Amino acid sequence: MRKVGIYGWGLVAPRSPDIDTFARNLESTESWLAPFDGFGPDNFLVGHPDFDLEHYRDWIEERFPPNRVRQLASKMDPMVLYAVGSFIQSLGQNPGLEGVLKGLESRAHVYVGTGLGALPTIHEGALALHRAQLRWDRFWAHPDRCPPLAEWRSGRQDEGTGDDPPPPDPETFDDPVERVEAMRPWCAYWAARSPALEEFLEELAAIEGVSIDGEVEAGKLKALRTKEKNKARLFERWEAPPAPWTEVSTNVLWNISNTPASQISMLGHITGLAFAPVAACSTFGVSLKLGIDAIRRGEADAVVIGATDPAPHPLSVGAFYNARVLSADGGVSKPLTGLRGTHVAGGAAVWVVGAREVMEGEHGFRPLGMEPLAVGVSSDADHIITPSREGPTAAIRQALQEGGVDPAELSNWDLHATATPGDFLEVETLRGVVASDVLVTARKGTFGHGMAAGGGWELTAQYLGVARGALHPTSISSGELNEGIRGVHGGFVFDRPCGVEPGPAGKLSMGIGGVNACVVSRPL
Repeated sequence: MRKVGIYGWGLVAPRSPDIDTFARNLESTESWLAPFDGFGPDNFLVGHPDFDLEHYRDWIEERFPPNRVRQLASKMDPMVLYAVGSFIQSLGQNPGLEGVLKGLESRAHVYVGTGLGALPTIHEGALALHRAQLRWDRFWAHPDRCPPLAEWRSGRQDEGTGDDPPPPDPETFDDPVERVEAMRPWCAYWAARSPALEEFLEELAAIEGVSIDGEVEAGKLKALRTKEKNKARLFERWEAPPAPWTEVSTNVLWNISNTPASQISMLGHITGLAFAPVAACSTFGVSLKLGIDAIRRGEADAVVIGATDPAPHPLSVGAFYNARVLSADGGVSKPLTGLRGTHVAGGAAVWVVGAREVMEGEHGFRPLGMEPLAVGVSSDADHIITPSREGPTAAIRQALQEGGVDPAELSNWDLHATATPGDFLEVETLRGVVASDVLVTARKGTFGHGMAAGGGWELTAQYLGVARGALHPTSISSGELNEGIRGVHGGFVFDRPCGVEPGPAGKLSMGIGGVNACVVSRPL
């Protein structure tokens, strides 16, 4: 069976624009969280990713035309840019790695996923569409272009048109917010009954129906020019606002789930398979499993794996809060302590993994951190957010078995631990497999919960600590440990560095939907 090593890694995290800063920050017990204020003043703390695309300008401009940085900045959602920056960092640990990935052609793959997706781009696109749709409907619902509304207002048509009566008239609301909310369904109702809009759409259909004649490329350009010219004249003649379908940014399409992987493949000239694994909070572990499996099956010699998510956004913070898993009292909520809830964070983590006989034997590259042995995966098949005992246990046992590791050999373990009541069950589940003296870490009180990327940050921190022989401190003091959890397990890493014995290590991630991924590794 082929052995797998890590030959490059990079990340973007709160207070950590790169892997070197991340490693330095781990020395401190200080929280990396900061106020959110995404709803105006609020009580949420979040992990804001520290990132600047300008840091990568020189690297990109050495390889691509000068407008490439501008294109990335204008077209890509932040989650994509975080992944791009992390990938570029990952090429720095072993000089020549970039050329090898390119030279491997179809035997180099990219598996970089996302948990939350392009929330900022989708949010802005949805708002732009909402505004454009309202302008459009108001225009066609105007009594001058909608005689049925004029008749209704004059009292000659009491029930509206068709079988359905009109929605409430916005003019009947005193509250200004309710009036604004009523405007959309009101205008949509009457616009749909506008003879003028019907006539306009018939003319527009005739313009859009122009076919391509003759030679395809030349005919395509001619048809496009003709359509655009005639559409402009049509809108000018009707004095119509832009149609709502013309106001949706193409960035919504350019930033679908596979875009981070695709951008990495383009920037790295990696021509093998590139796609996006999506497994919520277990995305990084699942990406690593897929990479290891592809290498061991002989389909790839190297795989860029990882996960990325946008910065904390009102949509993600609000959703997590209403799922009752988010702390909202303005203070840092630490795992294994008060269990008040977690904190949303954003950023990315990207590794380059490869077959050791190729990367070291043929190219002389230096492996990093630890050797990943196996990733066990499972599904709870039970609840969308509350973890089970059986699902994580199955993932843990699978990883240990496939990695050839006896539980008694384990020296340390990193928890998913979200500072919610689920922490207690997770520790109980772990104790059903491992001994009470295994050193346990929980780090979401430091940098928050990056849905997809957080597992990558935690695994990188574990690897960095084991490689130096001492696990980095966590944000938790011994006196803060929840008494119920203290009674279940005896060995935790608190707010001081902790020496670690050589031996295999484990790390569990548990994703929304009940997706579990357990990584088992050993020192190099």
